[in-house]
Amino acid sequence: MPCRKGTILDDMEHASAAATTDARGIVTGWSDGARRLTGHPAEEIVGRAARELLAEDPPDRAVAALTGTVVLRHRDGSPVPLHLTAHPVLGGDGTANGYVITADPPGETTLAGQAFQQASVSMSVFDTRQHYLRLNDTACRVMGVSEDVLLGRPFPETVEDAEHSRGFHSNLRQVAETGRPVHYESFTGAPALNREHAWNIEMWPVRDASGEVTGVALAALDSSDQYWARQRLALLNEASAAIGTTLDVVRTAEELVELLVPRYADFASVDLLEWVLGADEPPTMLTGDLVLRRIAHGSATEGTPEAAVRLGGADIYPAYSPPARALRQGRAVLSQAGEPDFMRWVAERNARAPAGRPQRRGVHSMMAVPLRARGTTLGVAVGVRIANVDDYGDDDAVLAEELASRAAVCIDNARRFARERTMALALQHSLLPRGLPGQAAVEVAHRYLPSGSIAGIGGDWFDVIPLSGSRVALVVGDVVGHGIPSSATMGRLCTAVRTLADVDLPPDELLTHLDDLVTHLASDDTDEEAAELGATCLYAVYDPVSRRLTVAAAGHTPRRPSCCPTAPHSSSPWPRVPRSVSAACPSRPAKWNCPKARSSPSTPTGSSRTGTATSTTPSTNCAAP
Repeated sequence: MPCRKGTILDDMEHASAAATTDARGIVTGWSDGARRLTGHPAEEIVGRAARELLAEDPPDRAVAALTGTVVLRHRDGSPVPLHLTAHPVLGGDGTANGYVITADPPGETTLAGQAFQQASVSMSVFDTRQHYLRLNDTACRVMGVSEDVLLGRPFPETVEDAEHSRGFHSNLRQVAETGRPVHYESFTGAPALNREHAWNIEMWPVRDASGEVTGVALAALDSSDQYWARQRLALLNEASAAIGTTLDVVRTAEELVELLVPRYADFASVDLLEWVLGADEPPTMLTGDLVLRRIAHGSATEGTPEAAVRLGGADIYPAYSPPARALRQGRAVLSQAGEPDFMRWVAERNARAPAGRPQRRGVHSMMAVPLRARGTTLGVAVGVRIANVDDYGDDDAVLAEELASRAAVCIDNARRFARERTMALALQHSLLPRGLPGQAAVEVAHRYLPSGSIAGIGGDWFDVIPLSGSRVALVVGDVVGHGIPSSATMGRLCTAVRTLADVDLPPDELLTHLDDLVTHLASDDTDEEAAELGATCLYAVYDPVSRRLTVAAAGHTPRRPSCCPTAPHSSSPWPRVPRSVSAACPSRPAKWNCPKARSSPSTPTGSSRTGTATSTTPSTNCAAP
């Protein structure tokens, strides 16, 4: 349908058929184009009522708007649908004395008209009152109706009363009133679209020769692809900060699910292979039915009613299921409603107890993505769409594989950390005494707490060693550093102390030999970390016969020791940092930690690579009863 012109002659020039009627509707003129369209010659039509040519009554809105599709009866009796436009012929008093009726050509004949009609963007033309004057094919597809249904109708009547529609209408009025173009972006739906789209909309005024605004034209570009590409990029950026915040396998899986729901899936789950959560080695091949354990899941519906497997539970995934196929193929697997394997899998899920949950109905698209890190398959992430009407596509698969790859690396890091920490703790605990031997001289109580490091693993140790003559040696030590290396060094030093204690060396001499051992251990290693090897040790020997406690320390500044369990704990440092002190304690147990014990100037007897020293001090008698 061509654009409306300003005069009747303009319309007649572009019309393929035309007729004139008087005010009563009697045909007074008939063009040769009208004869070709209807088969009726002029002598048969002129003088007859125009209504006699109609095969059916015209729509009321077409009569009111003087334009629309009308069905005429051909001379041979066949119906001829035509888009007619009636132009009133005004007399001197301004009343209509007749009408010129033109039949628009069935298709555009000008290049410019064809370009408008076939444009890939939605284009429309409105008058200054926001009534439709023209739409191209794309605009009609977006609106879901043909052009003749919209022509002459105001825009608000053709759309739902929603905020985005009111905003669109407001911009149309603004252009008509101000004469200035408007550009804006919108994320809304349309009558014929099953989901929301992103639109880049241009509106501009249409002016006549005098410069007066006579209409508003618009072009709306569907930019949904670019919009979703930006959303996917933003999701990837968010994933880099949101996934892997802790070295915990379960929490990392939960972070992936929280990122996917509800923006990317209505339901999502993460299932891992059994070996990932244990100490087993990964399987060489994944074949047949696979056993996976549910680590995390989430839903856009409160309570996650779609889940057929409880958290922490194991489930068997048949070989035909999308998750099992994704694990075997090592890439994302898309499944849609109508595919046999998909329908079979959904039916199996729906049959799970409690059966018949309505939330499981309506599943129309699923994507299963393997979690692979460093060439090893750890599990699978599954996304399901129910309320979201869009099926998963290739772009979604690319995004999901990228997210799964990042999550898999974080899960593998957490798995490796947990495994190494377990190994180090097992090594450390195996080196500590599991049970202290009974002693006639002392009552021993012990408690071991992990170090304050993130791993909870250090080189701390303690020991109680029985000596000859009912004596007993008490040892507390600490190796610099954390983790498996410090635990291994702790084991070597602990063994060395026991060996030297069997030789019955005095505390200061024992620590001198132990210091030499630390020096040799550091010199055997060439890397920088090992070269900084150091340790602190407190070695005490208690003789119940003489009631004498001999204490020696090497390393950093020691704290005042407690001689008995009932003595109050003191954290004040020793004066002038003595490295070894011998003191005679009174016979009363309550005064074993005697505040009157004095120390004399010490004489160094050895030094370590880290600058520590051991020394001896003559014993000093406390006030005896």
